[in-house]
Amino acid sequence: MPGSPRPDRRRPVRAPLGSRRPRAVGSPYRPVAARNGTGDRTGPGLRRAAGYAWRLLAVGAAAYAAYIVLGRLELPVVALFLALVVTSVLRPLTDLLGRRMPRALAVLLTLLGAALVLIGLGFAVGTAVAAESGRLGTEIHGGVDRIEHWLSGSPFHLKEGSVSDLQHRIGSFVTEHRGQLVDTALHSAGRLVEAGTVLALALFCSAFFLHSGERMWGWAQQQLGPRAGSTWGRVGRTGWRTFAGYTRGLFLIAGTNAILVGIGLLVLRVPLALPLMLLEFFAAFVPLIGSPVALAVAALVALATRGPAVALLVLALIVVIGQIEGHLLHPLVMSWAVRIHPVAVALSVAAGAVLGGVIGAALAVPAVSVAWAVRQELRGPPDHHRSGR
Repeated sequence: MPGSPRPDRRRPVRAPLGSRRPRAVGSPYRPVAARNGTGDRTGPGLRRAAGYAWRLLAVGAAAYAAYIVLGRLELPVVALFLALVVTSVLRPLTDLLGRRMPRALAVLLTLLGAALVLIGLGFAVGTAVAAESGRLGTEIHGGVDRIEHWLSGSPFHLKEGSVSDLQHRIGSFVTEHRGQLVDTALHSAGRLVEAGTVLALALFCSAFFLHSGERMWGWAQQQLGPRAGSTWGRVGRTGWRTFAGYTRGLFLIAGTNAILVGIGLLVLRVPLALPLMLLEFFAAFVPLIGSPVALAVAALVALATRGPAVALLVLALIVVIGQIEGHLLHPLVMSWAVRIHPVAVALSVAAGAVLGGVIGAALAVPAVSVAWAVRQELRGPPDHHRSGR
């Protein structure tokens, strides 16, 4: 039609010869270096493994540095741990008394009551040992003769006088190495002084934790700032709740084990029942291995004083108490405080024993339990309605 605009039928402009068209997003275009084989052809799995490797190396280096520092600060670390244990056990009683009297007086009465209980137990043990010392020496001497006669029969067939010869060799060894034994005794005396220092420091810290632990933790949160303080508040509440629940549950389990052991030893008429009960109580704080070791000592005392038959009954008692502890007490008492697998408990105790001896074995399980509880807390949403006790 005349006057109407003609349509634009121009051909699209072609790129000059030798030029490269721009690469669209998502196209399978590869850089020249990758096509020629000169770029990084590392697979994504290897790159991911390398990333995890250097992170694990960094974490391992930090953990090793912390282990070295804590090893150098063994005394204050153990004192702080004992103070936390005392605080977790005595806190409910202190709170109960604090509702009826000033907080300082409640803390003083609680600590004095706990000290009187420990002194009373020590006095009772000393009295029991002193009362049975004369009869115990005669029974042990006769028990050694019975053991020697028993070992000379089937199935051992040891020569007569083997036990007496062993006693003679032990006496000769003590005579020949008297100087070394004296040095060891002096070193042990030094360790006793260190133990007294740790106990005094733990008592001092626990008094302040019982009196104003919340204010101390609140001040520490304020130094971290509002944002970090909120996160550390969650961490602190969760860690303390787990640690206190574990400690109180362990006290309950240890007390139950000690009562069962005492009843069994009294029924079997094994001497030193009360000291062996206390040994079982304190040994139960090392999970899995403490209680069997204490009962093995009780079996040796029964073997020396009551004969092989009673010793076998004490060994059977070890199995029974182990089953009660593992299948009844731990699931009922610890399930609400500690949620880690028994294999993790066993590996934690073994690692702690290798790294720190008996102290490491005792600290391993609560440390792993608190770490796991804190991890679970940080992975979940914040909960501002949980109590910190």
